[in-house]
Amino acid sequence: MNLVPLFLYAVALLAYAWHFAQRDPMVGRSATTLLLAAALSHTFVIGMQTMEAGHVPMTGATSAISTFVWMLALSYLYIEMTTDERAMGVFILPLLVALQSIPAFNPGVEARAEVLRGPLFGIHVSSLLFAYASFALACVVGITYVLLFKEIKAKHLGFFYARLPSLQVLDRMNQGAIVIGWIFLTVGIIVGAIWAAQARGGYSLDPRVQAMSLEDPKIFVALVCWLVYSFELFAARRIGWGGRRAAYLSAVGFLIVLFNLVPISYFFSKSHNF
Repeated sequence: MNLVPLFLYAVALLAYAWHFAQRDPMVGRSATTLLLAAALSHTFVIGMQTMEAGHVPMTGATSAISTFVWMLALSYLYIEMTTDERAMGVFILPLLVALQSIPAFNPGVEARAEVLRGPLFGIHVSSLLFAYASFALACVVGITYVLLFKEIKAKHLGFFYARLPSLQVLDRMNQGAIVIGWIFLTVGIIVGAIWAAQARGGYSLDPRVQAMSLEDPKIFVALVCWLVYSFELFAARRIGWGGRRAAYLSAVGFLIVLFNLVPISYFFSKSHNF
């Protein structure tokens, strides 16, 4: 079923690329329509998987990636529809297509262990995934900021200058996405710590539960991610790391997110993949 959203995301990517190159309003509206169709089909897939498994599919690496893609698509659609700005689509859609290809070619919903039942785990995971979606938006905005900054610095106002919002608007969008992401990341980490403490008390014989500590790569990298975005949010601009440096820092932070979301989830972490 995940192949249908993947196909629609890919077609939407082509439409956004065409719109970015030609600035044709009709093509832009078509791109938005295609992305909306992709998000709706993805919603249907997640709904069907939820009914089949009896829980929202986000307890394993593959299903969590699918849910992350869905959240990112909806978040970007909200921004696009409230600002009527489609220039970011050509940068967001490659990420959606690349990540959605994982559940599309590795389908299935992982079985949920007994320890993962309960509201705290759901709040923990959904908060982290929404935070990661916000950081993805911040990263894309940061990349476009750097592209536009370099064009302005070179005094060659052309391709990106005609297609992207101003540096001031991009900087505010970047800052706003980071604030939202940091809040949800903080909530996810705090709730996760409470849930882990309860799980260790109630499932003390499960070695996977006992492995949940700072030695778990997934937990450690999540805390590193929190430190990076805390620095960017509370200290970077005070020491003159605004604008372009803040944009680079957003990209570094999201690379850490991707590292935690894909390779660590599949190859390094043991306690979280059950």
